[in-house]
Amino acid sequence: MADYTVKRVDQMEATFGGMLRKARAELGATSFGMSIVEFPADYDGYPNHDHTHDDQEEVYVVLAGSATMNVEGEQFEIDPETIVRIGPGTRRKLVSGADGLRVLVLGGVPGKAYEPREWGELGAPDRPQWPAERPRSSRLA
Repeated sequence: MADYTVKRVDQMEATFGGMLRKARAELGATSFGMSIVEFPADYDGYPNHDHTHDDQEEVYVVLAGSATMNVEGEQFEIDPETIVRIGPGTRRKLVSGADGLRVLVLGGVPGKAYEPREWGELGAPDRPQWPAERPRSSRLA
């Protein structure tokens, strides 16, 4: 029997006030994190953050719209023709463009099994806003 899942983005459970779709949980993926994040035009509320707390690297794939990405103070534009990978200890922030943004975010810890966060599971309570920006960790990445 074939093993696959098909799900429309607009039918996926959301959190963070509807801005983050739980794509990993909806599709039943277990080997990596996967979310679809949607921002309205010119949204700048996505926190400047890194992943030194969980050693996760992330890959950003724009599905629609555009954004300015700030990586450690360097800014560049991303759109559906651009894919970005960011290591765990590198700070990143997105600000959506004039048409908004829909971005697929993939994450995992290099060399380790993926461990989903409780808020990313189906049926978990909605988190109404993004977590606060974390101060830079003093831990070595």
